[in-house]
Formats: sequence, C-alpha cells, structure tokens
Amino acid sequence: MLNRIWLSFFIIAFFSAMATWIGGDGLVFERMVDALFKMGKVSVDIAIGLIGALCFWLGIMKIAEKAGMVDTLAKGLSPLFSKLMPEVPKNHPAFGSITMNLSANLLGLDNAATPLGIKAMHDLQSINPKKDTASNAQILFLVLNTSSVTLFPIAVFVYRAQQGAASPTDIFIPILIATFSSTIVGLMTVAWVQKIKLTNLVVMAYLGGLFAVLGSLIVYFSTLATDVLSHQSAVLSNFLIFSFVLLCLSWAFYKKHNVYELFIEGAKQGFEFSISLIPYLLAMLCAIGVFRASGALDIVLDWMRQIVIIFNGDTRFVDAMPTALMKPLSGSGARAMMLETMNTHGADSFAGRLASTIQGSTETTFYVLAVYFGAVGIKHTRHAVACGLIADLAGIVTAIGVCYWFFG
Repeated sequence: MLNRIWLSFFIIAFFSAMATWIGGDGLVFERMVDALFKMGKVSVDIAIGLIGALCFWLGIMKIAEKAGMVDTLAKGLSPLFSKLMPEVPKNHPAFGSITMNLSANLLGLDNAATPLGIKAMHDLQSINPKKDTASNAQILFLVLNTSSVTLFPIAVFVYRAQQGAASPTDIFIPILIATFSSTIVGLMTVAWVQKIKLTNLVVMAYLGGLFAVLGSLIVYFSTLATDVLSHQSAVLSNFLIFSFVLLCLSWAFYKKHNVYELFIEGAKQGFEFSISLIPYLLAMLCAIGVFRASGALDIVLDWMRQIVIIFNGDTRFVDAMPTALMKPLSGSGARAMMLETMNTHGADSFAGRLASTIQGSTETTFYVLAVYFGAVGIKHTRHAVACGLIADLAGIVTAIGVCYWFFG
C-alpha cells in the first residue's frame, strides 16, 4: 500500500507538471527539483531538532513502563473486556494481553504496545474456530487499536515544538476529545454489528465514567469566552502533562526503582530513534514536496474548497485534509503531511493545529490491520475495515469541529 502511494505522488506530480508546463509555466520543473533539495534539508532539520525532546520523553516512558503503570491500568480494564468479548472464556490469557496492549497505547508506549497487540491477536486466534476469518473479539480489539485512545500524544507535541509552535500542547484537549470520540463510535459500531449489549452494568459504569470526564471538560470549556479558550486549553494541558511526569517519577520511586538510571536508559533510545526517522521523513516529504510544487496538491484542495463553498461552509479546514486522507493508509505518510502543513502554513495556523489534532486522534487503520491480522494469518476481515474507517471518520469530523471551537 505505502509503496503504491509513494510512487503515485511522483507519477501524478509529473503529469500535473507537464500540463502546467504546456499551459505556459516554464518554471514548474525547476520548482519541483528545488522542492526535492528543500525537503531533504527539512527532513534532517526535523530529525535533529527532535533529539532532545524525544530523549526526554522516551526516558519518562521507560520509567512508566518499568514502574508497572501498564500493569495497573491493565488490571483496571480487565472487567470491561470480559463483558465486551463474551465468546472469550473467563480468565483466558487473551484478556491480559488485550488490556496490556490498550494500557500501553493509553500511555503512549508505542514500542511496547505493538508486540503486546500481536500477542493478544495470537491468544485470540487460539480460540478462533475459523483460523482464516477474523472473530468478533479480534475485530473489536483491532477497531479499538485503530481508534487510538492515547492520553498523552507526546509525539505530536514534540513535532509541534520542533516546528516552532508557541504552545505545542495547546491541542491536547482537542486531541483528547477527538480520540475518545473515535473510540466510542468505533465501539458502538462494532457493538451494533455484533449485537453486544452495552447496557451491561459493568460496561455502563466504565462508559459512564468516560462520559463524565469528557462531559466535564466540555461543560468547563463551553463557559469560556472564545479569546481565552485556547489559552485555558494550553494551561490545563501543561498542568496535566507535568502532573503525569511527576506521577511517573513518584510511582517509580515508591516502587524502589532508580528513576535516574531508568530515565537514562530510555533517553539513550532518543538519538537512535531520531536518526532512524530521517529516511522515512526524507522519502515522504520529498514525495509530498514535488506533489505540491507540481500544482497537483493545490488542484485537489481547490476541488475540496469548491465543494465546501457550494454548501456555504468555511474552507480553512481544507488545508489540513491531506493529513486526514493519508491517516488511514500510512502513518509515516500522515506524519509527513502534518509536518508539510505546519511547514507551509505555520504550526500555530488553523491548518497546522487541525492537522496535528487529526494526527493524534486516530491510528493508521490499514497498517494495524495488516500487522495484527497478518501476524495470525487472517484473510477474511469481515466488518473490521468498515468499522475501523467509521471510527476514523468520527475522529476526523470531531477534530474539525473541536478545532473550530477552540481555535476558530
């Protein structure tokens, strides 16, 4: 999928440039070549600029992981999943793997979440009567992963900081609302298809708590004037993020871990991770750079603007739509689209904030499906793709709405 997407950018850019050249613009190919060199430099600048922030947060996440915060969250979520997956036998190992994976995702521990997710799929596959067809439990687990519930989307904050955002965390509350929206819609869609009873007392208790938290946030921010809304979002975001850092440190210290050594152990990975990003950023940013320089991206966005204008809508959100369109298909592609949007329009522009919110609100549906289902040999996905894309759509629509509310 990613191979075809990447190649398509160059092919479409070439034909778009040919049409522009024939139309009288003799500099179009010069702009495309300049874009290749410019994006090559931008890729390296971004990767090097990320080193410090990534080192810090990988150090904090290592402390959270070793302190047992994932285990604690997993124990708290286990009763919920035993009700949502009635076909899985009580006390089956799959419940432990599932809750560990989703707990790791909640804390933003991507490196830990993926292997835990594959293990959960293997555990669910062991009780799957049709080995080449996804079971109900496997589909629900996959959709919850693609909806990407993440309490602290640190990666997005780091990219915004690198791109010069005045307050990189001011999108925290919008991302939180959007990601929970995608998760709830994904859960309800799967529950409707699979006829899961969400009226169960245990499920209602968990969902009620979730809605209470979100409702409180919405009620609080609805009382604020528009000119102070984004400021209060940044203040609350920074308070919650620093509180999380302090909680990780205190928890690990209480568990008698050496927090300094754990931090250093995790931080060492930051440099390697930043440098390893360069080839991926280079590939996608160069492809997107020539796509924009050829005029092809402007054509696509102009079509979208015309459709919005027909319905008398505001068109500012259109500049962030490349991230939304790429998100279900390619994680690295969506990340590059977000960076390109911030680089073109500014990190604190409406488009830059919206692209960042979309990036943090959902996961890459087709990538997650390929990795998790491919790991256990599933060929027939049933309603997994449709439910995952519905969750993605809910997250994107909510992101647009909440960004107009906070930054509009």
